[in-house]
Amino acid sequence: MSLLTPASEVIQRHLEHFADRHVILAGDIQDELAVVLDAASVRVLTNQYHQWQVLEPLLKDNVQFNFIAEADFIAKCNTLIYFWPKNKQEACFQLDNLCTYLPADCDIFIVGENRSGVKSAEKIMEGISTLKKIDSARRCSLFYGALENQTAFELNQWWRNYSFEDTQVKALPGVFSQDDLDMGSRLLLSTLEQPISGSLLDLACGSGILAANLGQQNPELKLTLSDVSATALYSAAETLKANQLEGKIIASNVYSEINDKFDWIITNPPFHDGIHTNYSAAENMIMQAPKHLKSGGRFRMVANAFLPYADLLDKAFGGHIVLLKTGKFKVYEATKR
Repeated sequence: MSLLTPASEVIQRHLEHFADRHVILAGDIQDELAVVLDAASVRVLTNQYHQWQVLEPLLKDNVQFNFIAEADFIAKCNTLIYFWPKNKQEACFQLDNLCTYLPADCDIFIVGENRSGVKSAEKIMEGISTLKKIDSARRCSLFYGALENQTAFELNQWWRNYSFEDTQVKALPGVFSQDDLDMGSRLLLSTLEQPISGSLLDLACGSGILAANLGQQNPELKLTLSDVSATALYSAAETLKANQLEGKIIASNVYSEINDKFDWIITNPPFHDGIHTNYSAAENMIMQAPKHLKSGGRFRMVANAFLPYADLLDKAFGGHIVLLKTGKFKVYEATKR
């Protein structure tokens, strides 16, 4: 059993509320609380593939990896425990979806670390559920209310659409660079001289903008896009479609489901897990990259200049070069020998 997060520890202070309830856990789930929670039944909805990988062997069909809730999966649940994410719009999106399918009078518990912005839950849920704070501990807050008015979730209302150069981008709340292309990705693209041929893996693809932009300019380029986020993967698929491109979309915890070898691996890797700094994903991306590159294949990444990736690149590849450096970012490249 893994250690519980502070938010889950706060939930454990209120176990009497769940003993005879049919519970659905959703939001920013980062531990195995669902496995030990004493309730009539427990289900989990997660949009993070690595969390699904951990929970599926333990919960089987009672855990679902998806970016939205399906009615038949949650309709019989009468209690929601929602773990607040760091992105406010993502919380609004997910709660709008959940409160469409949960039954009237469903108990709603919303918990999260104070620095994540969980205190805004009361205002966000106005007209849906009258929330009251019932606990504060471990630098977290726990709110409780009942579902008073179900919502009417419409996916099309949540899309953010913008263009970069001639590439159309579609992204849902919580996806990196949801409203505009971030500077790091812009710098990475600026170093990818044309033409590019062969096969390319866009790792931690987000909305799919990197692969889509390169695919537009290089029609013969074979595209594979991968991410841990179900929301990102759905957004990436829609971005490819909007640009009349084809590509393979893979849910994967770094390389866990990646079996091919590529001429290119590109990435603007995350270094946060929720609100916490976490370099492990980026470290794995670097250290395992040679196994997934063809001979002469190139790994190119952009990262904040202060992050400690140079030594890892040297260890994995035997050397690296810095293609571009600004006050905030570096673009690295390493080649499989």
